Amino acid sequence: MNQWIKKTMLSLGVVTACLSISPAFATETIKVSVIDGYPDRALWVKEFTDFFIPEVDKRLAVTGNYKMEWRENYGGSIVKPKGVLEGIKLGLGDIGIVTTIFHSSKLPSQSLSAVTPFVAADARVVAKAIDEIAKEYPAMQNEFKKQGQVYLATGVVLDTYQMFGKEDVTSIKSLEGSKVAGAGTNLRYIEGIKDAAGVRGGLTDFYNMLQTGLVDYAMLWPEAAKTFKIAEVAPFMLNANLGAVNTKTVTVNESYWKKLPDEVKTVLQAVAVDYRDHIANIAMDRAAESLQAYVAAGGKIIEVSAEERAAWANAMPNLAAEWAANLDKRGEAGTEMLNAYIGKLKDAGFVGVRDWTVK
Repeated sequence: MNQWIKKTMLSLGVVTACLSISPAFATETIKVSVIDGYPDRALWVKEFTDFFIPEVDKRLAVTGNYKMEWRENYGGSIVKPKGVLEGIKLGLGDIGIVTTIFHSSKLPSQSLSAVTPFVAADARVVAKAIDEIAKEYPAMQNEFKKQGQVYLATGVVLDTYQMFGKEDVTSIKSLEGSKVAGAGTNLRYIEGIKDAAGVRGGLTDFYNMLQTGLVDYAMLWPEAAKTFKIAEVAPFMLNANLGAVNTKTVTVNESYWKKLPDEVKTVLQAVAVDYRDHIANIAMDRAAESLQAYVAAGGKIIEVSAEERAAWANAMPNLAAEWAANLDKRGEAGTEMLNAYIGKLKDAGFVGVRDWTVK
């Protein structure tokens, strides 16, 4: 009997020792593919690598239940800049950074900040307001759902659109009869300028479009002008402060999302909001520095008076009223969303040179 007890105790000791040096559970590794058509030097792409991914990893490490195995595919290796929405829908990537300005017909509600120019030149305020609208009204999330995707958060990577040109100008009147490169809804800003024509393009195209003379001007923002060396081909910037616009939305393939554990979903949703604020803060921090870099590279900045800005805004069609009416016809709360958005901007201290809620 004593011998049996000794053997049993010895066996239990071995088991206990093994348990003490072995993990209580195994960490599950989840593979995830991230896609964007823009190169990794683009602000939002770089910060996805430097901020979003490490932050997700750090938060998941707290419990140790899950670990992400990231595969990043940028710069056209999987999709072109305009192809991210379709790429995520088809499962070419699990997570994508969709440039929403290319998809105004499929994602009409994402144009809310674009149809309200000359109001807020602050990426932080616009990003927060649009993301709140997306979560207070179902339209934005429903649009992505139709594309087989789950909306995480919107992103604003520009402090304000400006006009960059090849020739010296003295005022907005100098833009009359010119060809202007833009993307999506912002091309309609040109409708307030006599005989000006908009030419559709993407950020990666603007340098060549200006260099070859396809266009006279391009609408982009100072940080992008610095990154893509626009001063070399467009050394004159008309400082019109057209406003900040949300152009990036982080989405997840819906089928992939359904398979994710709740813990991972919660972390991705939380980090997406922090990423939203992170890139908006960077955009604003770099705004002044980018203007200085533009001048240092040979650029000249021409100031636009408040009167000229107001005249330009009032010469435009009421883009916001058209936008709201179209959504209302679809059964969405377009007018309510517009009023709520303008209200959020006013609460943050931004009142536009034109009230877009007045038809």
